Amino acid sequence: MKPSTELHDLIRSLTKSEKRFFKLHSSLQSGDKNYLRIFDVVDKQKVYDEEGVKKTFAKETFIKHLPSEKNHLYKLILKSLRAYHAESSVSGVLKQEIKNIEILYQKALYVECNKLLHRAKKVARENERFYYWFELLNWEKMLLEEAYESGEFTKDLDALIEEERAVIEKLRNLAAYHILYSKINYVFRSGGYVRTDDERAMVEEISDHPLIKGKNTALSRRAATICYYTQGFCYWAKRDWKTSLVKFERVKEILDENPLIKADLPKRYIKTLHYIINAQIELLDLKNARSNIKLMRDLPDQPGFQGRSTEAQVFVASFVSELRLLDRAGEHVKAMALSEPILKGMEEMGERLHKEHELEFNFALARVHFGGNEQNKALFFLNKVLNDNEPTLRQDIFTYARLFNLVIHYELGNFDLLEYIVRSTQRFLNKRHPADVMETSLIEHIKKLARAKEPSQKRDLFKSMQDQFKPLMKDPGESLVLKYFDVMAWVDSHVEGIPFSDVVRRSVKD
Repeated sequence: MKPSTELHDLIRSLTKSEKRFFKLHSSLQSGDKNYLRIFDVVDKQKVYDEEGVKKTFAKETFIKHLPSEKNHLYKLILKSLRAYHAESSVSGVLKQEIKNIEILYQKALYVECNKLLHRAKKVARENERFYYWFELLNWEKMLLEEAYESGEFTKDLDALIEEERAVIEKLRNLAAYHILYSKINYVFRSGGYVRTDDERAMVEEISDHPLIKGKNTALSRRAATICYYTQGFCYWAKRDWKTSLVKFERVKEILDENPLIKADLPKRYIKTLHYIINAQIELLDLKNARSNIKLMRDLPDQPGFQGRSTEAQVFVASFVSELRLLDRAGEHVKAMALSEPILKGMEEMGERLHKEHELEFNFALARVHFGGNEQNKALFFLNKVLNDNEPTLRQDIFTYARLFNLVIHYELGNFDLLEYIVRSTQRFLNKRHPADVMETSLIEHIKKLARAKEPSQKRDLFKSMQDQFKPLMKDPGESLVLKYFDVMAWVDSHVEGIPFSDVVRRSVKD
């Protein structure tokens, strides 16, 4: 059986400060500290090598029990991290306070317990942490019972019951919004955009839900952010970029107005900003998109936005957005210069880089290298997408990658290979969904281009595509291809005999 890499993964995820705290925390413990020696050896391994660990401690007795030693070390690291991060988040503070309340209650120190309880309730209320608030109300009822038994009747039980009822209602409201968000999120994670009748029906169902369609249905600021976020998703799915932008900007506004909640929801804030940027790119508001990319990269300096997970999210969202922006602006040479830092960052992220983000990066890098007339590099990155066997995630990328693949092979002059690739692409599309008019026309024209021998024949075919594609671009469904590859700019560049990037830049200025 292959040794588990969980311990190695945990140790390698630690920051320098966390490692230093763990060592100091361990120094307070008595007895043998063989686990520290294992820690140091594993920490130096870029790839986990259990045989190397056994060889290092071959003469030590404890190595006979390596699995239990590893398990002990893993638990000690987690214990150290709990202590290190105890007050770095609202949930950490509230968990600690509730534990303190429990200890004081068991010691019958009810006055001190009450002081802590009211302080914790204030934190839970201001941050809208309803689960903790509800638990604190249970402790308050227990303290109220103790007070009654002592002959104190100064507290209003009815007021406490009403407060509990309101908290439960807000909890239910928030949970209902989370369910709606999960449903719309499924559409995006699987297909990127609405294509099938089932997906359209799901989006319409969510759009018409009373909690989404109604006014003042969110009972908390947290719920309001999910409400507007889900509305933004629904309009995004319908490719109504303008309305979608308004909704996502409202989410950002609520979070900016409530810094405590913003610091507690860093990932939601980053995702919101990511959609704002991409809506601005779609609307060709590139100036504000650039400003928001800078804003996103400055987030790690703000409270609540520290940590490796947030750092990874900022890296992905900002660079994917910048590649899209530069591709849409026709600044492909500038975009290609980002390849090296992006690839380095992807490698450093390792398993923290989700499959969806890897697909997005490779597809975006293929597009910008194509625009920069580096077709071999474009094919290199595109093949990373096409050779992936992901069966459910982001099928929109896989679909348009197949079409883009035809264009790249045409530019490379691989005409003999194109005959096979065209048939393969048609089979792929037929299994996924009925091909759009744009997709069918593109495939048929590339098939003819691969057989054309005379330059005049090729010009006529490109002119034919231009005539067919222009009216199709007025249809939101047919024009969706432009989000993945500017096929119109490619056709126009061949008709007019000018570089692809020049055509893209011209369309931005227009």
